[in-house]
Amino acid sequence: MTHYFDVFNGDADGICALHQLRLAQPQAATLITGVKRDISLLQQVSAEAGDQVTVLDIAMSKNQAALLDLLERDVHVRYFDHHIPGEIPQHPRLDAHIDTDANVCTSLLVNRYLNGAHLIWAVVAAFGDNMAQAARQAAVPLGLLDSQLDALRTLGECINYNGYGDTLADLYYPPAELYAIVHAYADPFALMREEPAYRVLSNGYNADILQAQALPPMQETVRGAVYLLPDAAWSRRVSGVFGNWLATTYPARAHAVLSHKPGGGYVVSVRAPQTTQSGADVLCSAFATGGGRRGAAGINHLADAQLDDFVRQFFQHFSR
Repeated sequence: MTHYFDVFNGDADGICALHQLRLAQPQAATLITGVKRDISLLQQVSAEAGDQVTVLDIAMSKNQAALLDLLERDVHVRYFDHHIPGEIPQHPRLDAHIDTDANVCTSLLVNRYLNGAHLIWAVVAAFGDNMAQAARQAAVPLGLLDSQLDALRTLGECINYNGYGDTLADLYYPPAELYAIVHAYADPFALMREEPAYRVLSNGYNADILQAQALPPMQETVRGAVYLLPDAAWSRRVSGVFGNWLATTYPARAHAVLSHKPGGGYVVSVRAPQTTQSGADVLCSAFATGGGRRGAAGINHLADAQLDDFVRQFFQHFSR
């Protein structure tokens, strides 16, 4: 008997990518996900020969060993992602859909794969991933009003907001639970009208982002700004969406948002200037737990002793 596993990032892009896929191709599956930063997920898959694994919005470069192990165990893997993948294995049981273009997210890749069957959810995801221009361009065939696009943007931001945190305890909903909530709605506007969880996330997002917006930067220049958030659950929740807000508000500037990890050190979210959409991945990959894509990247654990060095490299990197 074939077993199915859906492995996905706990942010808006991962959730909406899987939502689209399972609306078009319903299939009961074991869900494997976590907080947005938890990307080494393939090692949790206990698949056997003949099983099928679908991977969404998880960097292949961080899961190479587990991926190769699955393939060698005769497991079929279907892989959708927009992060820098490293070397993509050439294997008959790997169906890879990888595109690292700065204006492509995983949900847009899934939309392409499904020939636009559930395009509106790819638009939600692109807004959530801070790709407003790509979202609006993708939405053209839908013929939506500006007010409807604004609503989809808010929904994407709220789903994305729920993914950030050091542990599941920081989140309003575990991502697998939020996926199940979202998956009950084919129509995002119905979700926003009827779903209590949406109001919980919307209220939480608004409260947290207001606190973040009131904070002064730790250091800033005309080229960039670094923010250090206080040690609190709301800070860890808002770190990524605050970085997105900064990038949108100051598009010519690079930004780094640091939040304290409970056990010491920092989580770092980096946004390249929206005018260039490049350099975030290079900077973050210089640190052991860093990675991401050109426009937006992060570091999962920056040691306390590395803070000054990171700030120096940040301003040096984005002043070129």
